[in-house]
Amino acid sequence: MEVSPSLLAADFLDLRKEVEMINGSAADYLHLDVMDGVFVPNISFGFSVLNSVGKICEKPMDVHLMIVEPDKWVNQVRDTGAHLMNVHYEACRHLHSTVGAIHKAGMKAGVTLNPATPVVMLEDIIGDVDLVLLMSVNPGFGGQPFIRHTLDKVRQLKELISKTGSHAKIEVDGGVNETTGAELAAAGTDILVAGSYVFGAPDPHARINLLKNLK
Repeated sequence: MEVSPSLLAADFLDLRKEVEMINGSAADYLHLDVMDGVFVPNISFGFSVLNSVGKICEKPMDVHLMIVEPDKWVNQVRDTGAHLMNVHYEACRHLHSTVGAIHKAGMKAGVTLNPATPVVMLEDIIGDVDLVLLMSVNPGFGGQPFIRHTLDKVRQLKELISKTGSHAKIEVDGGVNETTGAELAAAGTDILVAGSYVFGAPDPHARINLLKNLK
């Protein structure tokens, strides 16, 4: 299992320490949630934080844009040093074009589905994306309970990927802990995003290692 700790749950009074903790951990990525207060009912951080984190982050940056018109910001995301740019299906008017622009900028392309968006909506794009992120909570705030229908969506997505020959990885974000993580692993998830479960723990390294060992 790969693990992408979410910076949204970090201590922003000591962000360097938090990023350096991730650098020294077994985490595979650092997940960064950008919220605009329009697409989701919250505001997180913008490019000043992304650029600063990019200067010291040694893990691939998994940038998740919970914003309207994400296609306008492809080059700016690239310039932060991001490894992957993740956009919401629900926010993209011309998703195929946006995915192409992300690839042209030299990044891997991810597409996110909100809890109420069915997996079938990805049928015509699944072959072009590198990752699909399933939200297992409604986006905007951390600490929400896990939506159990996500397990069915993981299995549906796994079947779609297999049927189409896509190489997309499956990532899940929201309410991830050792219990839900084990269920998600069994359903076919490749990457777990965990915020408060990691950053709020007395021993974040142990939590990351626990998630990585799930099968």
